[in-house]
Amino acid sequence: MSSDDHTKPPADPALRIKAIETLMVEKGKIEPGAISELVEIFQNKLGPRIGAKVVAKAWLDSGFKARLLADGTEALKEVGVSGLQGEDMVILENTTSIHNVIVCTLCSCYPWTVLGLPPTWYKSAPYRSRIVIEPRKVLAEFGTAISQDREVRVYDSNAEIRYMVLPMRPEGTDDWSEEQLVALVTRDSMIGTGLPLTPDQTVKVEATA
Repeated sequence: MSSDDHTKPPADPALRIKAIETLMVEKGKIEPGAISELVEIFQNKLGPRIGAKVVAKAWLDSGFKARLLADGTEALKEVGVSGLQGEDMVILENTTSIHNVIVCTLCSCYPWTVLGLPPTWYKSAPYRSRIVIEPRKVLAEFGTAISQDREVRVYDSNAEIRYMVLPMRPEGTDDWSEEQLVALVTRDSMIGTGLPLTPDQTVKVEATA
């Protein structure tokens, strides 16, 4: 990070948010850095882990999976998840013939109750426009190559409907527990721009931890 990152004022509305945060710190209402820490936890730990548990449960429980695909809103209530703004949740299953990916072309509607805060790129204009026009190329830029014999479907979220992708279960995990499966599910695999980790990739991550 350059020194300019600390001196250049952020763009509105980020400027207003920063002003409120600064005022709360000055008045002793919050500790410096507390908001950033909470955002980090919700974006990269708590939020995506909720969705990962939903995916792992669906991989293990065929009944739950059927209910999830039939009515995502109601099925998610079984695991204590509901849309705080009243939006419906639709779960999109990836298969050997179909790969799903989600976007919000008009703004940045996002299933944050199951995935946490949206990544910056999800809200960017290039992603919102290009994923609709050239999805395979954009996915390839994420490192996700989809074979030509699989259809790529792009779903556009809005104020009434949020989408979440149910990725395919990795091979070699037949005897894995739910907690082990949770570790394979990435945030991007539930957006559709990525894939779950493979068992080999998990071993490598643990070895370098």
